Amino acid sequence: MERPAAAPAADARASAARQQPASRSRKKARSFWLKQLHTWHWVSAAVSLAGMLLFAITGITLNHAASIGAEPKVTQVEAMLPPPRLAELRGDHAAAAPLPPRVAEAVAAAVALDPAGRAAEWSDEDVYVAMPGPGQDAWVSIDRTTGAISAERTWRGWISYLNDLHKGRNTGDAWFWFIDVFAAVCIVFTLTGLLLLQLHARHRPSTWPLVATSLLVPLLLAVFLIH
Repeated sequence: MERPAAAPAADARASAARQQPASRSRKKARSFWLKQLHTWHWVSAAVSLAGMLLFAITGITLNHAASIGAEPKVTQVEAMLPPPRLAELRGDHAAAAPLPPRVAEAVAAAVALDPAGRAAEWSDEDVYVAMPGPGQDAWVSIDRTTGAISAERTWRGWISYLNDLHKGRNTGDAWFWFIDVFAAVCIVFTLTGLLLLQLHARHRPSTWPLVATSLLVPLLLAVFLIH
């Protein structure tokens, strides 16, 4: 007995009906992830924008550091430590103990360099505190017998300052953690951008050739042209 002709059509309709919920589910999931990725991408871009600009500019200045002239400015200051504060320098001190707080305050007032909380080098004759910072070097030395203060600051300019921020040189704990957090945000920005490229690649044929170029160009330069 032959099957009625309407049966295949009914089966097709039933199959299409079963596929529609799955298709809607896929579209819903894609829409959800597109929304999430766009949100994470623009938020990470906004948070890291100033930092990326800074690190991009200083990448150029570091790459051309030899051709960017800078005349270091050296400032030397001499002063005397008040006798009550000099008395606090006498006696034994741990090898890297910082200056006593009131001594550090007196030094900062006298020479405009603040050695508070920094490790000091103690000898029988004097105490020496190095105070390097981004774009500068500085130090203070105090004679433990006379109280004579000698201080020097070498300022290498704003470009050097920004370059040191890029390298994290003599920038302290706060900037150390900023670089880590900034790098993590940049990773989020990059990965969400990559996932968005993948979601839109079907309509943009040049997507993966351009992504491959971003990988191959530095790779080939590193392998063949860096010696």
